Amino acid sequence: MRFDRYTVILLTLRPDAPVMADEEAAELQDGHLAHGADLQDRGLILARGPLTEQDDERLRGFSIWSVDAATAREHAESDPAVRAGRLAVDVMTWMMPAGNIQFAQVRAPRSIAEAIAD
Repeated sequence: MRFDRYTVILLTLRPDAPVMADEEAAELQDGHLAHGADLQDRGLILARGPLTEQDDERLRGFSIWSVDAATAREHAESDPAVRAGRLAVDVMTWMMPAGNIQFAQVRAPRSIAEAIAD
């Protein structure tokens, strides 16, 4: 059987994440969203989004990448929220039977304002 391989990144809130004022945190989140949208526009990220209603509140985001683990890690570690020490990056390979899943290119939000707009 053939398998498709994707790189998956799980973003977690670091236990030593800096405490930020609301305005500073919002600005950092906008940078995080814009960074991810740029990577998605380039086809490096196939799908991404926040995690909610999970048992472990440290779990913050999940993304599926079209590139190898080392390349995905390099790009994920350049995320402003990762560089600021707020988020940690966990990288893994996800395998499934070939052709089991397909991804459509969609426009990703580049800011909090876009994410919450109808």
